[in-house]
Amino acid sequence: ALAQRAAPPMPAQPAADPTRAMLLPVPEQRPATKGTIDLGGAKLGYWDTGAQTPDAQTIILLHPGTGSHAIWGYQQPVLAQAGYRVIAYSRRGYLDSPAGEGPTGTAAGDLLALVDQLKIDRFHMVGSAAGAIVGVDFALSHPGRLRSAVFACTHMGITDPEYLAMSNGLRPKGFAEMPAEFREVGPSYRAVNPEGVKQWVELEHKALEGGKRVFQGTLNRITWAALREMKVPSLLIGGDADLWAPPSVFRQFAAAIPGSELLILPETGHSGYWEQPEAFNQAVLGFIGRHR
Repeated sequence: ALAQRAAPPMPAQPAADPTRAMLLPVPEQRPATKGTIDLGGAKLGYWDTGAQTPDAQTIILLHPGTGSHAIWGYQQPVLAQAGYRVIAYSRRGYLDSPAGEGPTGTAAGDLLALVDQLKIDRFHMVGSAAGAIVGVDFALSHPGRLRSAVFACTHMGITDPEYLAMSNGLRPKGFAEMPAEFREVGPSYRAVNPEGVKQWVELEHKALEGGKRVFQGTLNRITWAALREMKVPSLLIGGDADLWAPPSVFRQFAAAIPGSELLILPETGHSGYWEQPEAFNQAVLGFIGRHR
């Protein structure tokens, strides 16, 4: 009998190249007004695109520790074009937000003061890294003020000892002293877009007023148990090259938060909003659109 000949293997199909989206230039910004709210000594600087229609819903952007209200150049025009009122502000000690004297309060408390002074009842919240931790704290204390929440590229601020041991073990000693762009921007982006890295670094360098961070506590102790009590529709966005919270950790977050959705961006580090803006914006708009 003739031996049956195996069919030749199909040629491998080229995978879509996620680095192509990393080369997008920052788009032209929509008109926005700048303002300041007074916290009784400290001030918060913000920008606001305003509502294009009477029924426009609001999105508030919460910046990472390496940034300020100025980092959202890829998001501002896209979210505004979709019909939303878009607001970003700098936390105490960051660009346009002098820390002032006296108690530093909590970042979630400052966010509440911002939306109260701007007379915003309910809003969508999008936070990255440290901004997402502020968002978690706010969502635990004021779930009724939120229509939805996006937590991107973050370790969520979880304080359980076993989680801290695991999370801290992901990074070597001295990691915090390494250049910010190494810690926060993925290697694929740094390889293909050095000009984009330069822009990111410029924004990071001008983010801090006086070069000193202001430490603010939280309203809640953020734990796994607290996440399981979350009552806000939540989208988790991680990067598959994020040295702070890799995909396996984000899957644990998604398992803990009831009804949450999860997206892992390819070849992306800790700055998904900047490294993969097209996919980031599409995910945010799709999620928020389902929770209007």
